Amino acid sequence: MADELEQVVAELRRVIAADFPIVSEVNEHLLQMKGKLFRPTLLLLSNKASGGNTARAITLGAVVELIHLATLVHDDSVDHSVLRRGLPTINALFSHQIAVIMGDYLYSRAIIELVRLEDLEALRVLARVTNEMTVGEMRQLEAHDKLAYGEGAYDQLIRAKTASLLSGACEVGALAAPAAFRQGLARFGMLLGMAFQITDDLLDYTQSEAVTGKPSGLDLREHKVTLPLIAALARMPADSPGRRVVAELMEAAEPSDDLVADVVRLVEGAGGLETARQRALELAQQAEAELDVLPPSPARDALQGSIAYAVERRS
Repeated sequence: MADELEQVVAELRRVIAADFPIVSEVNEHLLQMKGKLFRPTLLLLSNKASGGNTARAITLGAVVELIHLATLVHDDSVDHSVLRRGLPTINALFSHQIAVIMGDYLYSRAIIELVRLEDLEALRVLARVTNEMTVGEMRQLEAHDKLAYGEGAYDQLIRAKTASLLSGACEVGALAAPAAFRQGLARFGMLLGMAFQITDDLLDYTQSEAVTGKPSGLDLREHKVTLPLIAALARMPADSPGRRVVAELMEAAEPSDDLVADVVRLVEGAGGLETARQRALELAQQAEAELDVLPPSPARDALQGSIAYAVERRS
């Protein structure tokens, strides 16, 4: 997909171009932070696997990446994060005000491009997705009793926050395909996205800042409860020393490195990491089964390969 992805980046540059100096400056920084273009890759592969129009898919791939970048900019501002993929975040390099406005700018540019394409169905899918993502973020902010946060609420969160956009990317790639292909790819993207997010949450416990490009244990430092911790807490009695250590971390405004390390060890010792790994693998297997609806092709094989990337990556 290398040639097509280069075209996606060129489309990104075209769509976000602006005469306003500060917007141009932020745009250049954002393009350095664009990552591996996983979502446009899924859209393009879904398009190929279902026999779609490549030229149109290039622009839609850029739109999907724009939506993704907008959410990252807003998330970093909400979380007061200072690093993203080893680079300063927009809020750290410029200001929180600029980060919020730039996130809005990227969303609006994505909508303008969808209107220009006159593709009502793509607009319908991606409008629904962006709404789901926004509600998902609100759910995360509203989780007051951290120690009571359960797996059902977590699944609901990662479906909205991460998996909905991967699902939308796959579905938009297959809009011109038979309904069975479109629906199967939408389900594939949802399951893949959930496996992807669980793996991302695992990396927060297992990888260093040098590997992930963001501080290790960041979720715990920000009091975010993810599947490894949920699974571990389920195995800790209410009055156990381990649960008290977790409660201490959740109550600390700025948990110390030692406290974060203690909780990481507790989660690993209680089997939280292994439970999360197994759940990601189960979802990956379900995602793979959804590809059976597609005819054999190199693109379908590549979609299958994306499953391994999602659950086996190290950064």
